[in-house]
Amino acid sequence: MEYDEMVEAVEKIMAENEVYLKRFEKWLIEKGLSDRTIQRHISNADLYINEFLVRYEPIRVPEGINEIRGFFDFFIRKCMWSTPASVKTTAGSIKKFYACMCEAGVVTKENYKFLADTIKEEANDWAEECAIYNDGDEYWDY
Repeated sequence: MEYDEMVEAVEKIMAENEVYLKRFEKWLIEKGLSDRTIQRHISNADLYINEFLVRYEPIRVPEGINEIRGFFDFFIRKCMWSTPASVKTTAGSIKKFYACMCEAGVVTKENYKFLADTIKEEANDWAEECAIYNDGDEYWDY
C-alpha cells in the first residue's frame, strides 16, 4: 500500500471509529455509569481502536477482535503507565466496547464471545506479565 493510500485508509477508519466511540459513550450513559468511569472506558477503547489497531495496520473495529492478544503485548511494553490493575481495567473497557458493538450489529455474537472468552482466560496472565515486565529483572538479564 502506498503512503497516500495508507493515510487515506487511516483517516477513513478513524472517522468510523469516532462514530463507534460516540455510540459507546451513549451506551455507557444508558447503563448509568459515572462520568469519570465513562471517560475511562472511552479512553481505553480509543487507545485500542485508534492507537493500536490503526497504528500498526489499518485494521477496522470488526477485525480488531482478533488482535486482542497483540494489544496487551503492546500495552505492557509500550504504555509506560501500564500496571497489572490497568491491564485488567483496560481489558474490561475493551470487552464493554465490543459488547456495545455486538448489540449494534457491528460484530457478530460469535466474535464477541471469542473476545470475551479470551479476556476471561488471559487477563490474569497479562496482568502477571505486566508485573514481571515492570519489575524488570527477567527482561534485563543478558
